[in-house]
Amino acid sequence: MNNNTDKSALVVEGGGMRGIFAAGVLHAFGEKGFDPFDLYIGVSAGACHLASHLAGQNDRNFDITLRYSLTSQFINSWRFLRGGHLMDLDWMWEQTIRNYRLDLPYLFHKLRSHNKEYIVVATSMGTGNALYLRPDENTLEHFLKVSSSLPVFYRNILEVNGEKATDGGIAAAIPVQEAYRRGATDITVIRSRPSDYIKKQSPFTFILSIYFRKYPRLVEKFKQRARNYMAAVHFIHHPPEGVRITELAPPNNVDIGRTTQNEAVLRAAYEIGIAQGEKFMKNYRSQRF
Repeated sequence: MNNNTDKSALVVEGGGMRGIFAAGVLHAFGEKGFDPFDLYIGVSAGACHLASHLAGQNDRNFDITLRYSLTSQFINSWRFLRGGHLMDLDWMWEQTIRNYRLDLPYLFHKLRSHNKEYIVVATSMGTGNALYLRPDENTLEHFLKVSSSLPVFYRNILEVNGEKATDGGIAAAIPVQEAYRRGATDITVIRSRPSDYIKKQSPFTFILSIYFRKYPRLVEKFKQRARNYMAAVHFIHHPPEGVRITELAPPNNVDIGRTTQNEAVLRAAYEIGIAQGEKFMKNYRSQRF
């Protein structure tokens, strides 16, 4: 782990289909070859979008959204009510690996040759703690799936190194403090929610507590999730002395849910993300030169 105090980091929040905003920001970065970061940390959909960005596949995230995410094979309420997945990650990973695979050799050559670090966040079901996973060519696709495996919405339980694990957003929805702990003092955070969003405890916490009663520490993390989320937001807006944090967040009028499948709404959020990414790059360069 590099602890240089001048390290820069890019942190990308998850949130299912809400992540289309981040996909737009990263598309703008990729089109301009903008890559000043030493450390990348992504959660769930945010980790997936980061992977395409690092692989140099600037159109991949939005193409996958249009080609696969809007279909009933991926998100299906009727299947969910009959006891199946609401979001069928097995089908999604099979399709994208077969038809639109990440350029893994390019991605990891880029990381190695430029001494960059890429972290995928998951949550341990046994301890409830965040797992900060360092992927390689053999593990990345599985780590991304684990990080994206929303409890209940995806019925299967996956493992990492023999440990049951699930969606990274449960333990660390916005892992900005982890970027700081790893030595980053110039941190850019791409949000899925508006900057002033206030997270409250989910009304489904009780149901999740019953469903996952065999994993009491995970249940405790469910109960702490809103408080931990808002602590991360407070850290973004009130960073420690000597730490610069820049936030890119969708405006309040972008109304996207975790399972939104309205193409027009998603496309509009994607374009907003591109515009914000372009604006950020101009400001970033002007403030440093």
